[in-house]
Amino acid sequence: MIAALRGEVIHIGLDHGVIDCAGVGYKFLATPSTLGRLRRGEEATVLTDLVVKEDSLTLYGFSADEDREMFQVLQSVSGLGPKLALAALSVMGAGELAAAIAAEDVKALQSIPGVGKRMAQRVALELKDKVGAFAPGEDAGSADSVTAAAPAGGAVVESVTEALIGLGFTEKAARPVVESAYGENSEADTSALLRAALAQLGKKK
Repeated sequence: MIAALRGEVIHIGLDHGVIDCAGVGYKFLATPSTLGRLRRGEEATVLTDLVVKEDSLTLYGFSADEDREMFQVLQSVSGLGPKLALAALSVMGAGELAAAIAAEDVKALQSIPGVGKRMAQRVALELKDKVGAFAPGEDAGSADSVTAAAPAGGAVVESVTEALIGLGFTEKAARPVVESAYGENSEADTSALLRAALAQLGKKK
């Protein structure tokens, strides 16, 4: 298994990055929070999890052990695959997810794109006894393995809007919410702005 990548960041996309390791470029899918800490042309280390399917091998990247572990735990729920697990971590960090699951906060879990009431209830039921090791807030300051580099101004709005489109929202619905959230807090980084936008979009469901 490929457990981590270390090398020069040669590309940062809306939902993925590429790191050159000894002449080989490895593409990995990641949350806006993880991608926002990478800087093209600089060296970085990203923790990874390799998901193997019959027709594909996909790497998922993380900036903290807690996020990678939560990613794996989430997939133990029937019907919850890697893409939905990554969407969950785009909305909340591992600690916040653990807190919501432990409290059986179905409403909070429904703020995750693609998670309806039934799936949220299943996640809370099946995982509430498995998330005790995830301390809330711990993941927020543990991203030492990658370089912080949040885009500024319009770049943040564009990045978050595209991330929301990738999560299933239309640009018409996403852009005004992102612009409004940015107007309220112009110092917000990609991760904070994405969470604020998702919270507002969740209320409109």
